[in-house]
Amino acid sequence: MDTAAQTEDFEQERPRLVGLAARILGDHAEAEDIVQQAWLRLHGTDTDIESLPAWLTTVTTRLCLDRLKSRTPLPHSEIEPEEAAPDIADDIVLADTVGVALQAVIERLTPGERAAFVLHDSFGFDFATIAAILDTTPAAARKLASRARGKVRTRSLRGSAADGLAPQGAGTHDWEIVDAFMAAAREGDFDSLLSLLAPDAAITADAAAIATGTPERIDGRQQIAEFFNGSAHSALAVLVDERPAAAWFLKGEAKVLFDFTLEDGLVQGITFRADPELLARVTRRTDTRRG
Repeated sequence: MDTAAQTEDFEQERPRLVGLAARILGDHAEAEDIVQQAWLRLHGTDTDIESLPAWLTTVTTRLCLDRLKSRTPLPHSEIEPEEAAPDIADDIVLADTVGVALQAVIERLTPGERAAFVLHDSFGFDFATIAAILDTTPAAARKLASRARGKVRTRSLRGSAADGLAPQGAGTHDWEIVDAFMAAAREGDFDSLLSLLAPDAAITADAAAIATGTPERIDGRQQIAEFFNGSAHSALAVLVDERPAAAWFLKGEAKVLFDFTLEDGLVQGITFRADPELLARVTRRTDTRRG
């Protein structure tokens, strides 16, 4: 490829590469610098490149990982929120990736977690490709992304004073916790399920629900997460007596209500209910931001 064509192709990729680097690093200026380094490596390589976008993605991601690893980490207990106002451009970049999650959340992910999370959740790369970029296995890449997703979701919903975020439960709505739990169940995100459950959480059921085949009781965070992991695909967001919940629907009709008990931003208990009088009061939540 001649230099002019190479430059033109690189410039077409530049916005995507800057976006990728900015999401991983959380700093737009650093991202620009990383992409410039990627250009210099491209300009100096004699490698026969089959796919320029793939090659640039790999080089950019690995340069980001090197940059993250070169930063001097502070012990977790010593990390404090910065006094200065955050850069708006950086906030926009991060908001595009993790929604309501704060930059402080991303800063607590390991370099591998950050890269896997951004590549998969923001850019849609499959885990085989991510594994090749990170020089690991697809299973390990999936684990990194899952662990990162769990941390982002939990910090975004709960926060903690020790992490420099809001106190636990502050500004958190019950619907956020319920919906995050059900989303993690559907996605098979085991780590997130664990992070949203209290250690002594329990599942119980009324007689009507047991008659439909639900378990009578499940005790413990691990056991509940295993039960819900990858399930609840037919469960929808609902309200019952003004409480946010979820319900299993069949042919448009609520059959079993998942009634949540929440404490301090965690799922303390879930009761399966199928009493007809209660199910008659169940209404769909079409806007999950309310409830």
